[in-house]
Amino acid sequence: MIVKEVLDEELMTLAEVKESLNEIMEERSERGEELGYELRKSINHADIFSKISAEKSRELVNNLLELEKMKPEIAVKIADILPETRDELRAIYSKERYTLSEQELDEILNTVNESLE
Repeated sequence: MIVKEVLDEELMTLAEVKESLNEIMEERSERGEELGYELRKSINHADIFSKISAEKSRELVNNLLELEKMKPEIAVKIADILPETRDELRAIYSKERYTLSEQELDEILNTVNESLE
C-alpha cells in the first residue's frame, strides 16, 4: 500500500490505539472480512502493552500537559509507559536538552499515580 499524502495526524496513547483497533476488528468481523497479518499483530501488541483504559490515558495526558516542561509527545509516552520511579522518567526525558529537578520529577510521578487511582 502506497500512501500519497497524510491528511491528518494525531497523537494517540496506546490505550486509544487499542480501542480504535478493536473497533476496526469488530467492523471487519461484521462484514465477514478476514483480518490481515499486520492488523492482528497490532491488536495483539496493543492488548499486551496497554495498561489502562483509553479514557484514563487521555485524562492523564491532559493533566500532564498542564505541567511545565511537558510536550505532547512526552505526555503520551508517559501515559503509555506509566513510569513508577524517577529513573524511568529520566530515561523518557534523556533526549531533551534540559533536565528536570527532583521536585518536577516527583510532580509528574504524583500526577501519574493520581490518575491510576
